[in-house]
Amino acid sequence: MTRALFIAAPASGQGKTLITAALAWHHHQEGQRVRVFKTGPDFLDPMILSEASGHPVLNLDLFMMGKEACRQQVSEAAQDADLILVEGVMGLFDGIPSSADLAALLGLPVLMIMDASAMAQTFGALALGLKNYDARLNFAGVLANRVGSLHHAQLLASSLPTSLAWQGSIARDPALTLPERHLGLVQAAEVPDLKARLTHAAQALPETLRCFHKLPSITFPAPTPSAPPERWLEGLRIAIAQDRAFSFLYPANLSLLRTLGAQLSFFSPLQGELLPSCDALWLPGGYPELHLKSLAAHSHCMATIRQHHEAGKPILAECGGMTYLAQRLTSKEGDCADLVGLIPGEATVQPRLVALGLQSLQTPQGELRGHTFHYSRFETTLLPTSHAQNARNEEGEAVYCTKGLTATYLHSYFPSNPRAAAQFFLGKAL
Repeated sequence: MTRALFIAAPASGQGKTLITAALAWHHHQEGQRVRVFKTGPDFLDPMILSEASGHPVLNLDLFMMGKEACRQQVSEAAQDADLILVEGVMGLFDGIPSSADLAALLGLPVLMIMDASAMAQTFGALALGLKNYDARLNFAGVLANRVGSLHHAQLLASSLPTSLAWQGSIARDPALTLPERHLGLVQAAEVPDLKARLTHAAQALPETLRCFHKLPSITFPAPTPSAPPERWLEGLRIAIAQDRAFSFLYPANLSLLRTLGAQLSFFSPLQGELLPSCDALWLPGGYPELHLKSLAAHSHCMATIRQHHEAGKPILAECGGMTYLAQRLTSKEGDCADLVGLIPGEATVQPRLVALGLQSLQTPQGELRGHTFHYSRFETTLLPTSHAQNARNEEGEAVYCTKGLTATYLHSYFPSNPRAAAQFFLGKAL
């Protein structure tokens, strides 16, 4: 038996991530083996949750992964975990597929986090509606967040029907926050007092959640053995940019590349590190627009990337990685810099979100799935080789291919099609 919770809410902004992180931090500090998952295609929340749990955080997404892969990931983690936590995304029933679909598939008890700062007895009506909306779900109870006083908490608790367990409350506290920017939470490495914030949040948890043996338990099935994919990248050396400007990397993507036989090395364009000796290069997404001056100052680093391209070696550039390869990148504030210049054109960060959603790309090796989430707009004279499609079968992100370079706003989830993902690094056309 493993203790387990699916942390959900009626909407975004209710406090799911901080409360999930506080639970992970508290029980990890108590000596429990904690494994945390994040629902949906997210890079930033897992960074916080990884720091809190002391273990890499994997994503669970029914569109990108499928049902069996989601089950397998959790079953594998449960083999050596005392506590499994899965943080939902948006509201419990938002999206197709939704957090509710995932919670039902995994059979996890749902802890509902509700921001009660602007309500009293209506709290119970909303909680009951959420509980009764989908008979597949098993509710572990409701936690009231941002409560104004002891009397306020008593009103909230008394409004719940007997069928819904009261899991306590967390007082309104300006210190119980995590800093944010335009793509979501600030990266964990950029929050110098993160451990202090997690400690404070853990101390604010009600005793029902701080006591390990009071958490609900579940028996997870044993993982199903599966044959590994062919080692299409045997011995291939892949260099990967990784720093505060390029950090949007699924751990599952890195794991798959190693499984396919690749040798991975990491370097920091932000620190001016030269591209290491490699057969292929991956420039993932991130925040190059926040570091324009530093990136532009390291002309020697950019020169090694241009030399790599001139030699005809493969490059995969995703989202922020693609804007780094443009001739010019302009921030939302109007600051601009001339960058690598492998792709003609300019990327400009917009004041509002440009694209968000799950998308898939048809390749000669089959469908490769992923997502898009960006504020910049890219104008180029380079013609797209193909386009991804969104969930409504409408035209999605453009894919540009030239001389071994593949550039797109699409963030691919490599395990959705390992053979197609391998082509990025073999320099073969998609």
